Amino acid sequence: MNFIKKYLITIFGVIIGAIGGYLYFHYVGCSGGSCAITSVPVNSTLYGAVMGGLLLNMFQKEKPKTE
Repeated sequence: MNFIKKYLITIFGVIIGAIGGYLYFHYVGCSGGSCAITSVPVNSTLYGAVMGGLLLNMFQKEKPKTE
């Protein structure tokens, strides 16, 4: 449970990014199959999840370690 509390913003970014990646595939996509990311829904969903996680991870605050 501590893991979820600690990385809540990043997890939220992964979920939103995955949804955005799939929506990009569905509405924009690449019908010819020559696009590496947008021609397959799994690729665009994973790419969106990674980008969303990285983007919102920038706003994650580090807690100072106490000894």
